[in-house]
Amino acid sequence: MQSMTSPRSNSPVITALGLEVHLDAAADQGGWLETRYEGVQWKPLVSGKSPEGGVSALIRMQPGTGYPAHKHLDFEDVLILAGGYRDEFGEHCTGTYLRYPPGSTHAPVALGDSARESGPENPACLLFAVARGGIELEGDTSSTGE
Repeated sequence: MQSMTSPRSNSPVITALGLEVHLDAAADQGGWLETRYEGVQWKPLVSGKSPEGGVSALIRMQPGTGYPAHKHLDFEDVLILAGGYRDEFGEHCTGTYLRYPPGSTHAPVALGDSARESGPENPACLLFAVARGGIELEGDTSSTGE
């Protein structure tokens, strides 16, 4: 197991776990909700509002698509289950755990080519995320769980 931290206080803790997972069936099952961002879907894992004001969800980003820059209002934990993404802190692949501290910002974009169909050579990014306290989109003052 390899762990890396940055001297900057708003940098995530990143740990490569060396996991290999096969989630094709789970990734293809129904129940995915569209977001307002093309190619990005999510599946909440807890129904209703969390008392902490956060969200636990699976997030799927098709190759080359992503989520806009956002600030974490509390800790966000991410485990990449398939594929990967890049953000301001580097390129993160399957089996990587990231912990973004409160106040940190990033704009994740799935690895791969959005002009090609998703598949084994161009996988979608599937991740498990717990965003305690939710997020705030950059340039937006409302917080959200999606």
